[in-house]
Amino acid sequence: MTINPRLDGLGEYTFTQLNQLLAPIAPRANETPVVMSIGDPLHEPPALLHETVMQNARFWNKYPPMAGTPEFRAAVAAWLTRRYRLPPGYVTPGRHVLPLAGTKEGLFLTSLLAVPEKKAGQRPVVLLPNPYYVCYQGGGGMSGAEPVHLDASAETGFLPDLDAIPRAILERTALFYLCSPSNPQGACASLDYLKRVLGLAREYDFVVALDECYAEIYDKAPPVGGLEAAASLGGEPEKLLVFHSLSKRSSAAGLRSGFVAGDPELIAGFLRLRNYGGCQVPIAIQAAAAALWSDEAHAIENRERYRRKIDAAADALKGRFGFYRPEGGFFLWLDVGDGVAAAEKLWREAAIRTLPGRYMAQPDARGRNPGERYIRVALVHDEATVAAALARMVRVLQG
Repeated sequence: MTINPRLDGLGEYTFTQLNQLLAPIAPRANETPVVMSIGDPLHEPPALLHETVMQNARFWNKYPPMAGTPEFRAAVAAWLTRRYRLPPGYVTPGRHVLPLAGTKEGLFLTSLLAVPEKKAGQRPVVLLPNPYYVCYQGGGGMSGAEPVHLDASAETGFLPDLDAIPRAILERTALFYLCSPSNPQGACASLDYLKRVLGLAREYDFVVALDECYAEIYDKAPPVGGLEAAASLGGEPEKLLVFHSLSKRSSAAGLRSGFVAGDPELIAGFLRLRNYGGCQVPIAIQAAAAALWSDEAHAIENRERYRRKIDAAADALKGRFGFYRPEGGFFLWLDVGDGVAAAEKLWREAAIRTLPGRYMAQPDARGRNPGERYIRVALVHDEATVAAALARMVRVLQG
């Protein structure tokens, strides 16, 4: 069988590695298993979702428009304008917005859209934070680009150090994946940081794919966004694509509804690409998504639930394992010395499933993996379950 060799170059999928690690281990029978390894939102989705889908059930026999319904695009443009305080008309439904079957699809396809055969006469580069969402690695690798991992450690504020990127790399860069709030560390890029990223993109002619899917889950201040930075620079959101999803904001991961917005030339190219191989979003789902983007009440309630769970984590951990309150998102990034060993011990002795940080990162030239010491813990369960699980975690890791 002939398989594209680039697939082998991606390495093993994150959760395949985790399954291989924990499969031989039988957790203690007297503990109830708690899965905190995956960011699977467990809050009840708003009733508005089901009601709107049912109201639009008559459209299940229709092929959906790949470009999205006018109602969906208008709801997204209006939400972006409100959320990021954009000038009226800066984002227009027809030129700047496109629906996606979740952001994972769009983030992956961005590499196929933005990476040329050569850049500056050489193999193009895709920049990605390290640790990273595995989709970035997949898109960059399958496009034929050279992935360049930019360490995002405590020393760099858990975001890539822009000053540390060599000019020779920037000249070959075709695409820069960035996540804010970052996954797994929960760091939020400042307005100045995002303006610097866009400045580099325009100077060196590369695309910024800004993953903002955790932007509505935050602790204190709402994170600034890429479109906000672009608007402050003036002109069109050139070289920029931002990605949002209802998976976290509305606890609707199963809806598979997201969008990409930004540079109208890139959006037009994205539509052409998706016409060949993208997933159309059903009309009933677009209707539900439009209703959810138009409703703030459920998003506020959802955000408050996550804040209370961060409070519970602060009470349970009391600063241990390098605990800090993430600015955004619902993950804890805990320094346990050896993430793989801790994940094994927590599963064996506490029946708690966590994700070793090394599975989300690549080693640098010195062989140092910035995720080696960490585990990622997803606070997706109810407050009582989170508090009890973290108490078990402390007991086992300090025992």
